Amino acid sequence: METLTFTTTIKASAKKVWDIMTSHGTYEEWTGAAFPGSTFEGEWKKGARMRFMGPEGSGTLVEFVDLVPAKLARAVHRAVLLPGGKEDRESEMAKGWIGTTEDYTLTEKNGTTEFVVEMKTTPAWKSMFEESWPKILAKLKEICEK
Repeated sequence: METLTFTTTIKASAKKVWDIMTSHGTYEEWTGAAFPGSTFEGEWKKGARMRFMGPEGSGTLVEFVDLVPAKLARAVHRAVLLPGGKEDRESEMAKGWIGTTEDYTLTEKNGTTEFVVEMKTTPAWKSMFEESWPKILAKLKEICEK
């Protein structure tokens, strides 16, 4: 696994950033900067499983192994979602994806929030994240600073 880190500083409280990050409507807006039509099903809480999907139902199934609102969300990818939402744990693609981790850390200081995304993933996924996360974080910053 390789560790990738992406950071932005947002002129907003950690609570505001968290609320925008986790609410339907705004979630679709900021993630849509790189993945148009993205949405989620499930709850942002520790121990919960959540589906992050594109318009045809494909995407990923994660489990939140740690979550403290407005501070931290740590997710482990448990399956690939095929079009229609069917869970795949057996294909070579799924085997290369399962176990990927995604951490969101929010640190507020003097009315600004440092938002850090850290991913541990295989080299096969590196270029996708290096291309997508800067766009996504720029959009999140824009929405939060309105």
